Amino acid sequence: MIQFCADDSSLAVKVEADGDSITDRPRHNTADAHVCEVCDKRFATKSSLASHLLRHKEQKPYPCPDCDKRFSCQRYLTVHMNIHNGRYKCDECGQCCTKDSALTIHKRTHSGEKPFKCFVCRKRFARADNLDSHSRIHSGEKPYKCDLCQNSFANVHHLTRHMRIHSGYKCRHCSETFTRRRQLKSHLLKSHNEGTWFTCHICPKKFCYKYRLKDHVMRHEGVKPYVCDECQKCFRTVYDLKSHEAIHSDFKGFCCGLCGKDFRRKNYVKVHFKRCSEKMGVDSILI
Repeated sequence: MIQFCADDSSLAVKVEADGDSITDRPRHNTADAHVCEVCDKRFATKSSLASHLLRHKEQKPYPCPDCDKRFSCQRYLTVHMNIHNGRYKCDECGQCCTKDSALTIHKRTHSGEKPFKCFVCRKRFARADNLDSHSRIHSGEKPYKCDLCQNSFANVHHLTRHMRIHSGYKCRHCSETFTRRRQLKSHLLKSHNEGTWFTCHICPKKFCYKYRLKDHVMRHEGVKPYVCDECQKCFRTVYDLKSHEAIHSDFKGFCCGLCGKDFRRKNYVKVHFKRCSEKMGVDSILI
């Protein structure tokens, strides 16, 4: 992944390693590398490419014994288990991360640190990948292409989300299909009573996800720990803060999985997606 350095006086770039991928860091003899046909990412070994392809095919044969998440290879599962064993735990809020670098990035939500700056518009970011995606707004670059419908996207996450339009997450009990795994999880709990509810200790309200319960309890307690750097307005959750920060920026972080159009707010893209699916004739069951 390309990172633009925070130093105003330089436009130097640096690279981060990403497992066995050689797309994001220089190596020798890359002519013989194994290339993913979906996203053009390059790998040093055939086995590394095979594990990567499972992510596109949504094949995840390694389940976590402590939660319902599944992974495409044993290494990803091992890293994920750090969340449950508390190896990388935030001292301020208790959140557990998968690795040390993830914990460093998480701590910036408390400190407000944003070390990565766009050299075009000077907007700052806490994460290098967010800067990387943002930079494509200025260039109009959309290097990730869908092989099924030829739509193009600015980053691989938008492409991955789009690919679910063509496949979807299918319920094993009925004919319902969803674009997101968490939508399927909510459906299984609400419609088939499969899973565990999280109930508020203050009121009778219950939730499908623990983080939703945590946000709800904060509403009871009136806690607003997240502060906007621009206007000092306070918010209960990081999500609320990030949604608010959109009013101070031209950054459009939400993408339609059908046409690739970008939006500033999540609710905007939801409304657009429904209209877009009707226009393209996509079955509404995937929404």
